[in-house]
Amino acid sequence: MKVSLVIPVYYNEDNLRPLYDDIKEKFIDKIDYEYEIVMVNDGSKDKSYEVMKELAEMDGNIKIISLSRNFGSHAAILCGISNCTGDCAIIKAADLQEPTELILEMVAEWKNGKNVVLAVRDGRDESQRQTFFANFYYKMVQKTALPEMPDQGFDVYLIDRKVITVLENLDEKNSALTGQILWSGFNTGKVYYRRLAREIGTSKWTLKKKIRLVMDTLFSFTSLPITVVIYIGGGSLCIALVWAFVVLIAKLVGMIGVSGWTTLFIFNLFSFGVIMMTLGILGEYLWRTFDASRKRPPYIIEEGNCMDYSEKERK
Repeated sequence: MKVSLVIPVYYNEDNLRPLYDDIKEKFIDKIDYEYEIVMVNDGSKDKSYEVMKELAEMDGNIKIISLSRNFGSHAAILCGISNCTGDCAIIKAADLQEPTELILEMVAEWKNGKNVVLAVRDGRDESQRQTFFANFYYKMVQKTALPEMPDQGFDVYLIDRKVITVLENLDEKNSALTGQILWSGFNTGKVYYRRLAREIGTSKWTLKKKIRLVMDTLFSFTSLPITVVIYIGGGSLCIALVWAFVVLIAKLVGMIGVSGWTTLFIFNLFSFGVIMMTLGILGEYLWRTFDASRKRPPYIIEEGNCMDYSEKERK
């Protein structure tokens, strides 16, 4: 049996050595089966890749990959699982906010026949603002797109070789691997943990990336954006018909000499806003269709000890 740990790295130069020490103490030194660690540098401009090289020299079971630029966590994780050789792969963040002991619990669940094992949060040692917005996102996803999404979501998970093959064959861009895993419907187990506060470094999970994740989830796994536009358009039409009827009656009974410009201006402005929003949503769908049709690779490997995406496709 062989277990692969896939770790996406983005500006984590100060975390990597403590992370490896933690993994060695709580996982490597306690197992009696094979392991490998696949670290994927997602275009970091700090010294993360230099530290990864040093760790790879210390431990021959560490594979290191450096992407040519920042492709995002979806692409970095996909690169990692595509180049791992384990019977299962565990995706783990590099920020030390998830207890490493989870790995042993997840492997135990997998041995019991689960194809997927989710590490689900049951609490957070983070600010109320971070907790509120994270829980709001996961609740929205749960209600609108993926009912199987845990209440507080998940970032760490185990997938076996069968699931890895499915994710590679899906070949989706502008999507979320967590959503794809839930959508695939494999036999799923759960382990629970409390997310720790970050002690080293600062998070690069910016507001822009959070908004991008929301868009990728909504556009990939639900028709909610189109549904919202339909309801807004239908509501606008109903309001326009009612208002037209009221104005017509008032005009016929002589209550209106000259129609008000204010009402007309407000209604036209509202209609213009609805039209522009509709075009924006349709444009987003068209862009995603065009982006997928170009069949560009989801990531490009610049350096490392694994074959790149194009070489793997040719083989």
